Amino acid sequence: MGQGVLDVDDNNFESEILKAEKPALVDFWAPWCGPCKAIAPVMQELEEAHGDTIIFARCNVDNSPNTPMQYSIRAIPTLILFQGGKVVDQVVGAVPKSHLEGLVKKAL
Repeated sequence: MGQGVLDVDDNNFESEILKAEKPALVDFWAPWCGPCKAIAPVMQELEEAHGDTIIFARCNVDNSPNTPMQYSIRAIPTLILFQGGKVVDQVVGAVPKSHLEGLVKKAL
């Protein structure tokens, strides 16, 4: 079990995600986004199961506009899997937990 879903922003994204030793699954979201609210508990469940080997994080696109722009985020939720500072995979929309588990397995 890890530390819980990590909140990242324009200021700490590079240090917490891009320079991390572990892979990271980042949820780009906003508080007003209905589908984003559906993803949040799934991210928490995955973090509880795999947080020791993968970083689970979320980035509020309203509070941190630069990071989403850097990764061409056009719709939310968008989940991006990073490994070694590079984008490995990306999913747009509120996808089922099984789909996100597939992303997690890809990173292990």
